[in-house]
Amino acid sequence: MDTKSMMLAVTSRMLGYPDDQFLETRPEMLEAIRSGIDDPVLRGRVEQALESLYAIPLKELRELYVWTFDWKDKTGLYLTAHELGDSRERGAALILLQQIVQDAGFSLTNGELSDYIPMLFELLALRSDHIHVRALELRLAVASKRIRDNLAEDSPYRELFRILMSEVFKEPSEEDVRRLESKREVADLDELPYPILFGMDGTARSDTGLPVYKMCN
Repeated sequence: MDTKSMMLAVTSRMLGYPDDQFLETRPEMLEAIRSGIDDPVLRGRVEQALESLYAIPLKELRELYVWTFDWKDKTGLYLTAHELGDSRERGAALILLQQIVQDAGFSLTNGELSDYIPMLFELLALRSDHIHVRALELRLAVASKRIRDNLAEDSPYRELFRILMSEVFKEPSEEDVRRLESKREVADLDELPYPILFGMDGTARSDTGLPVYKMCN
């Protein structure tokens, strides 16, 4: 893996719910970082970010995780929730994402939705050659920026998102962010003047019928 892919894979693992085996992953994760990141400054930042999480007692870390990612809308870990909120159109967006995930050779596990951001980070790390997976990168960058900007300053998860935005993703433009916020506002209206569907790249469509896509092999 190159540094970008390594960071996506590491962040994907660290953003999973801290299960009973979480602390046992420490040696494996630190070894992966030391062997996979050449830049000593970046390697030190990533090691410190991971150690700050491993240092928290498991029960406290689980409570922190739930409070941070499950109870707060602006720091949630579901891509289409950032883009569409509770809109009825989220279902169509999830189906399209599920098609991308399956076409890229991944399978959804543990009952997660197809827009689960840690899973999409891993998908991007391993299948950046896939045209529709590459198209997700800007969407993930905008959502990651939103999460970073809304995490508490003292959150041990914030440094992971800071590193993502400085070393992995290009900082989204104001227009990119505006488009995300605009889609949320439109999607939250009770009645829409026209149906909004999402293409593989996340762009809004006003077609009256479902779009037809040819999946890439």
